[in-house]
Amino acid sequence: MKKLIDLHLHLDGSVPYQTVRELLAKEGRSLPETDLRKRLSVSPDCRNLDEYLDKFDFPLSLMQTADNLRLIVRELLSELKRQGLVYAEIRFAPQRHTETLTQAEVVQAVLDGRDDFYAWQKGQEGDDLHANFLLCLMRLVGQDEANWETVRVAKEFKDQGVAGLDLAGPENKEVANRKYEPFFQQAKEWGIPYTIHAGEAMGPESMREALALGTKRIGHGIRCQEDPSLVKELAEDEITLECCASSNLNTKVFDQIAEYPLRSMLGQNLRVTLNTDNMTVSATNLPREYQLMEEQGLTKSEEKQLYLNSVRAAFASQEEKDRLLALLEK
Repeated sequence: MKKLIDLHLHLDGSVPYQTVRELLAKEGRSLPETDLRKRLSVSPDCRNLDEYLDKFDFPLSLMQTADNLRLIVRELLSELKRQGLVYAEIRFAPQRHTETLTQAEVVQAVLDGRDDFYAWQKGQEGDDLHANFLLCLMRLVGQDEANWETVRVAKEFKDQGVAGLDLAGPENKEVANRKYEPFFQQAKEWGIPYTIHAGEAMGPESMREALALGTKRIGHGIRCQEDPSLVKELAEDEITLECCASSNLNTKVFDQIAEYPLRSMLGQNLRVTLNTDNMTVSATNLPREYQLMEEQGLTKSEEKQLYLNSVRAAFASQEEKDRLLALLEK
């Protein structure tokens, strides 16, 4: 089994099907399998990012209590371990789980779920999976107060399992990345690393705005290919791109997997990584993403480079990075 790292995995887009069934049963509800899949996963004819984002409403409705969040995290991490992951960074926006909880209580519930998984993992065979969490600011109008709270909560839980921040949500000119400079300036002052979604629904300009905010990682960033000067800049500055192939096909950034430029980007000396984005929404997992790329000619040497790029970019301690490098040699 491959040793795998996922740096770009959304919690609300990756709730395992079986866990959703458990949560519904707890409420005395059930859904036929076909309806469940329609509610949780996009169809092959998904039109764009906005339609893709609609699939988050249903799982979010089940993620509003500490017990549910704790169970979801434990079962998701158990599933990732079975897939061969040895490190994952899971991102979520605590402000989207506050019907009955504060943002800090949301984060504590998620960390409790990780503790439950770690306790279970002690009795399991194979390499350990370690997980950290990234807290998402939401790129939406009217969210400043909630976003400031997210930055403060990230500081409160820093080094306890929260490893960084992210900026997520719809990409459009109304909520351009540059408008979030004050939040990332504060993060910098508090020593909180961050990544920013860019270069997916919008093109190279959104990536330039993200770079101007000082990020060393970009979520997706696949549309850098439209601007050769940006590609050169990304390579020279060693910016990591968190690529997610199936997700980008779902949102119609590309029409078919043969067009996905992961291998050519490796050839351009870009620090690309391969990730899932949303396991349930995209009906995928990391082994499948690697299989798709292998069918396009991805080599063992290129897979090793993807792993090394992920280790370098991870918001993890040096001790953890050394562990991950040792696993690769093993």
